[in-house]
Amino acid sequence: MGLGFIIGAFGTLILAHAAYSTIQYRGLLKIMEEEFAGPPMNVVIELLLGLVLCMWAALTAPGKFLSIHPHSEENRIVSLPDNMDFMIFNHRGKVLPSEVEMKLKH
Repeated sequence: MGLGFIIGAFGTLILAHAAYSTIQYRGLLKIMEEEFAGPPMNVVIELLLGLVLCMWAALTAPGKFLSIHPHSEENRIVSLPDNMDFMIFNHRGKVLPSEVEMKLKH
């Protein structure tokens, strides 16, 4: 378990505590027969802190980003599988008109 995972778990706990605090606050307002105008400022700060921690963990925990450029040296060799049994060319798409047929009609 890396640091990113621990921070993500802590951010999730903060978000859960903020949700519990909001529910508790609404229950208190019902007892006092007041209208709910929004959560208290400490809950909003908890929500923002939990959001920042979870976002940071989501960006750092998975690891290093890899390049998506096709001519990058970091890319792996991607090839078609040797077993072509799962490649289906007879499907519902043949019912749709092709681009060539549509160009000929105009």
